[in-house]
Amino acid sequence: MNAWLRRGAVVAVVGAVAVGAALWIKTRIDARRAAATVTAAPAVVPALELGEPDVVRVARVELARSVDVAGGLRAVDTALVKARVAGEVVAVTVREGEPVRKGQVLVRIDPTEYDWRVRQAEQTADAARAQLDIARRTLDNNRALVTQGFISPTALDTSLANHAAAQANLNAALAAVEIARKARADATLVAPIDGVVSQRLVQPGERVPVDARLLEIVDPTRIELEAAIPPADAAALRVGAPARLRVDGLAEPVAARVARINPAAQAGSRAVLAYLALPAQPGLRPGLFARGSVELDRREVPAVPASALRIDQARPYVVVVEGPPDAARAVHRAVTPGAHGRVAAREGAAQGGDDWVELVDGPAEGTLLLAGTVGLVRDGTPLKLTRPAAAPVAATRQP
Repeated sequence: MNAWLRRGAVVAVVGAVAVGAALWIKTRIDARRAAATVTAAPAVVPALELGEPDVVRVARVELARSVDVAGGLRAVDTALVKARVAGEVVAVTVREGEPVRKGQVLVRIDPTEYDWRVRQAEQTADAARAQLDIARRTLDNNRALVTQGFISPTALDTSLANHAAAQANLNAALAAVEIARKARADATLVAPIDGVVSQRLVQPGERVPVDARLLEIVDPTRIELEAAIPPADAAALRVGAPARLRVDGLAEPVAARVARINPAAQAGSRAVLAYLALPAQPGLRPGLFARGSVELDRREVPAVPASALRIDQARPYVVVVEGPPDAARAVHRAVTPGAHGRVAAREGAAQGGDDWVELVDGPAEGTLLLAGTVGLVRDGTPLKLTRPAAAPVAATRQP
């Protein structure tokens, strides 16, 4: 009896295990079928809606290649008034900001010492003139005596030498007089150019040495910027090339032109100095900081705004919009970029912008592209244009 009971318990346990295993296998099969069904169902990707600002077109534009420059403005004509003689300053007739004319008296140095030097030199000259008169009379007398035979020719030669020495002494004394007069004249300093006083470095009562700086004068009607051009761009630079500068303190940009190009490159940087002339206008002052760009060349090329060129992959590319506006898709298209530059689009053009890049190898003109403002878009992403893009507008020449 007990043996039959044990056998029944074992059979019950085995049956329960078999039923549980069958249920577990069925559950796994159902889960795999459900997963296969989900995987097989295609994912529905919503179309990316785009507006007119989100697209641009490849357009043929006049691309202006330029180089950035920066630096301080300076006057073309600047003059430092320095003391030509030492002495005490008795008068300074101008102050900073006052206009001056060429030849106007600016500084007076006490001329008393130089007046006395002129008198001394003149008296020395008078003494030399008297000695010359004595030597001349002696020479005349000795010539008559030699003719009569009272003195030898050697004595006459001595008289001739004394006369020549007296003449030389007089000439030296007269030169000293002129030097003394010039020193007295140099005690009065005048303006060498027309301009405005920018610095006053001396006050009345000061004693100054020779070559001491007294005043600085600048001509504000001629302002220029000294710009360092990199060696790679220096070959394309030319006299007369236009430039646009932003000057501190001025709301509007200032037009400039390359007036001169230094024939030698700077040691170390190998940069070439170019001098940009700015037109005279209110607000332009030497010392202000300016930044801008110099145009190197212009040419018509197929180009796109620089923001539309994408460089997040190994090779630069653009995102082309293919298909009708309501069922388009994004297609990545590799391109070969060329020169970067700036263009001036016509007023009202949707594709106006400053920074553009040439497409040496890429989509044809008029091809619709995604603008850089859209961000990263995968290849094949569905697109929907809510408004057709404007036709490409050729850029006009910059003023």
